[in-house]
Amino acid sequence: MLRMTTIALTLAATVTASAALAQSAAPSYQADPDVYKVIFEDANFRVVSAIWKKGSGPDKPHSHSQPFVIYALDDCKIRVTNPDGTSREITPKAGTSFAGPLTASHTAQNIGDADCHALQIERK
Repeated sequence: MLRMTTIALTLAATVTASAALAQSAAPSYQADPDVYKVIFEDANFRVVSAIWKKGSGPDKPHSHSQPFVIYALDDCKIRVTNPDGTSREITPKAGTSFAGPLTASHTAQNIGDADCHALQIERK
């Protein structure tokens, strides 16, 4: 029983710390309203439309402090860059979705050949 309690408390502390860490930058829709627009919101969910224009620079640093899912509306090639300069490329295909991690701060840049549009659905 003590071990189960310790594991539960450790998990709770990790989730709490992760959520606090993910709040270091403003949420996407507040950090860069030129890219991110809230298109639906209620007490439980927020849906954000994201449009990264072809050839534009990276969006402004932003966070994801709540669990979220991305649904790609276009085939895209995006470079995600962390504050420490490390980056990764993601290439979602139209009609696919994926869950994103809690993120304290990063930027995203369209490095593909066309505009990239996706929906970000987050739990509140």
